[in-house]
Parts: sequence; C-alpha cells; structure tokens
Amino acid sequence: MTPTFDTLVQDFFCRRLMQQQGVSPRTVEAYRDTFRLLLAYLPRRLGKPVTALALADLDAPAVLAFLDHLEEERGNGPRTRNARLAAVRSFVQYAASRDPTAWPLVRRVLAIPAKRFSRPLLGYLTREEIQAVLNAPDATTWSGHRDRALFAVMYNTGGRVSEVAGLRRDDLTDGQPRSLRIRGKGRKERLVPLWKQTSALLTQWLKRLAPEPGGPLFPNARGYPLSRSGIENRLASAVGIATASCPSLRGKAISPHTIRHTTAMHLLQSGVDLTVIALWLGHESPETTHQYVEADLRMKEEVLGKATGVPTGAARYQPKGKLLAFLDSL
Repeated sequence: MTPTFDTLVQDFFCRRLMQQQGVSPRTVEAYRDTFRLLLAYLPRRLGKPVTALALADLDAPAVLAFLDHLEEERGNGPRTRNARLAAVRSFVQYAASRDPTAWPLVRRVLAIPAKRFSRPLLGYLTREEIQAVLNAPDATTWSGHRDRALFAVMYNTGGRVSEVAGLRRDDLTDGQPRSLRIRGKGRKERLVPLWKQTSALLTQWLKRLAPEPGGPLFPNARGYPLSRSGIENRLASAVGIATASCPSLRGKAISPHTIRHTTAMHLLQSGVDLTVIALWLGHESPETTHQYVEADLRMKEEVLGKATGVPTGAARYQPKGKLLAFLDSL
C-alpha cells in the first residue's frame, strides 16, 4: 500500500531522522522549520489544504517555486535557501525508499542545484576590541557577571552560539588545566582547554549559580538556558557600551560568529597549527579552517600594499634577447 504524504512526513522525522540516523535535536528543529514553511506555501500555490497534499505535489517546479518564495518574499539568503533544499532532498530520498514509483519525481528534485554565493572576507576583532567587549558588562550585577563569563567562554572556546547556549554546569571539568566539554554538530563532543583568566572568571561565576550539576551554565533570569537571540542581544548591548572606550568598534556588524572568527584568527596569528585550530573549533573539514589562513594572507597583502618600499637604485639595462623579444611581440 502506498503511504500517504502525511504518513511519509511523520515517518521521516520519527523513523529516519530520530531512530535510524539519530540526528541532533537542532537538526530536527531545522528540518521541522523547513516543513512548516513548505506546508504553509504549498496549499497557497496549489489551492488545496494540507490534508489533501500528495507526494506528487512536491515535484521539481513546486520545490523551485518554494525556494524562490524564500528568497524573494521572505528575504532569505543563499545559505538559508540551500539548507531548506537539503532538508527537502533528504525527505524525497526517504519517500522514494518507501514508494519506488516516486523515483522519477525524486530524481528531478535531486537535480536541483544548490545556489552558489560569494564568500566575503571574514570579519574579526582586534585584541583591543575583543578586550573592550569582554570588559563592558558590569560585573557587580548578576547579569553583568554572567555576561562577562559568557563572552570569555565564547572567545576562549570559539564555540558556536548554539554550543555555548547548551553548556551545563557539569560540562566544566575539575582537573588542571580546566576545560569545557562542548557538544558540537553531529553529536560530536570536544574538550577545549580554558585559559587561566577564563577559568578564574568561571570559578567566581559558579558561586552565584544553583549547585545542580545539570543546570545551565549561562541561565537567564528565570533559570532557563539563554537562547540564541538572548546571547545576540547581550552581545549587542556589550558592544554598544564598549564602543565608548574603543571607537574602532563603531559601525562594525558584530555577531556571536564574529567572536568565533576572532578566536580562530588570534590562534592563527599566535602560531597555533591549523589542525589544532580545527580541533579547537570542531571543524569537520580542514577546508573550513583554511579560510582563516586565506583571510589572514589577504589582510597581510593589503597592509603590504599600503607600505612604502625602500627606494633602490636604478637597475642596469639588460637586453632581452631575440627569444623574449619574440614572445613579447605575440
């Protein structure tokens, strides 16, 4: 019996993603959000309710129209578009395994290419700028003390905002040197050593937290873990305060990912090997880490271009010879 569309969607999440693949909760949430958008768009396009949708309605023209809708009406960029396309591709592949007659439709959907996009030069903060941000929160208040510890951990570990938001009190090890256990993409864990100043700051911060080992390391006022948007808001507030003492911050777009880039660039400039930086940041591919080398070289070239060279004497004329003259004439 051919499964219905709603059965395929539910089985895709419960059986394929959760049971068979064991993906992380964040992956489930990302795929869920894709299908919420898709199931809001398809009924408007096709003029039928969600309950009447069939797998045949999710053909290549419909998927392409959905991707255009994301970019043109919702203002999503190429990265978000490609992430939504990846979720749809994963679903139709699963659907074809349940209904082999759907393979012609699935092949056309799988043939939709991901959109290419330009990769701008990575932005990061100087050591003076990151220090100004770290010092901005008022450590005499509970929230200010938390924010100082939060930003110090973000800079020390180079953690993704979702990784830092998910930290628990028992993720901090008791050994020397102290380290943090970070749960990254694909359920991969890594231990990141803490600098002495970060360790000391966390030691003081733990005294203001409830003693529950499984409690969030950085809670909000209600005791729940800070959300992604909560961390972004706290960082924006700190940057606004830090701008007064560090004017070079003015006008810069600074996000939690900027702090991650800053960590990588400062480690690189301190002579840390690229493979160590990849492990530090939890990169699965070394190509991802290599972008920091390219960014560093680009900035060095820009500085070199602005530098004035040492004047030299005029070079003595050397005849090119017949062969070089011939090549120049081509």
